[in-house]
Amino acid sequence: MIRCIAIDDEPLALKQMESYISKTPALEAVGFFDNAIDAMPFVQQNHVDLMFVDINMPDLSGMEFVRSLKNPPGIIFTTAYSEYAMEGFKVDAIDYLLKPIAYSDFLKAVNKAVIMIAPEKPDEIQIKTDSDFLLIKSENRIVKINFDEIEYIEGMREYVRFHLKERKAVMTLMSMKKLEAQLPSDQFMRIHRSWIVNLKKITTIERNRIVFGEDVYIPISEQYQKVFREWMEQHFL
Repeated sequence: MIRCIAIDDEPLALKQMESYISKTPALEAVGFFDNAIDAMPFVQQNHVDLMFVDINMPDLSGMEFVRSLKNPPGIIFTTAYSEYAMEGFKVDAIDYLLKPIAYSDFLKAVNKAVIMIAPEKPDEIQIKTDSDFLLIKSENRIVKINFDEIEYIEGMREYVRFHLKERKAVMTLMSMKKLEAQLPSDQFMRIHRSWIVNLKKITTIERNRIVFGEDVYIPISEQYQKVFREWMEQHFL
C-alpha cells in the first residue's frame, strides 16, 4: 500500500483528491492539507510515499515546497495551468495532472507511481475464495462478489475491474494472472490479455467478439481462440 497525502488550497479540488484516493486500492491516505506550510512538518515526521501537490498555492507554492524538502517522496503535481508541466519534471515529478482531473488520468498517474515506488512487488490485495464467491478489498472495504453475478473482468495494468450484472463495477489491486489462477476454470475463461469472461453469461458471439449488452464488445485474441473454439464445440448443438 502506498501511503500518500494531498495538498491543495481549493476545497473542491482537495475533496476530489480525497474521493479518488479512497477508491484506489493501491493508495492509503494519511493526510490532507489546504496549504504546504502545514504539510511540511507532517512530511518530515511521518512516512509518506507519494504526494499529490497543487503547484499554485499562496505563501508557499507546491514547487517551492517540494524543493525545500531534503528527501522528498514521490510527487504528482496538480494544477490548472499547463505551462508549469516542464517545471514539474525538473524536480523529478512522477507525473503532472491538469485540472479538471479525470479519474482515468489520475489512475494512470498512480500506475506510474506504483511502478516507480514499488517496482519489485506491487501491494496486491490477497483475494479470498470460497465455493461460489470471492472476498476482495476495494475502497477500504471487504466486498463479497458471487461468481454468478460476474459478467466479465477487465484488466487495467495493476488493477482488475469486476463488471457485475446488477450493481456497479468493483475494482481492486490484483494481477490478471493471479486472479485467473483462482477462478473456477469451468465457469471463467481468459479470452484476451485484458479480459476474462463468465462463460455462463455469454449470450452472443459475433466476429470473434463476445457481446455483452448493447455496446460492450470483448475481443477474443488469437492467443486464446483455439481454447475458446474447443469450448464452443462442446456446447454447440
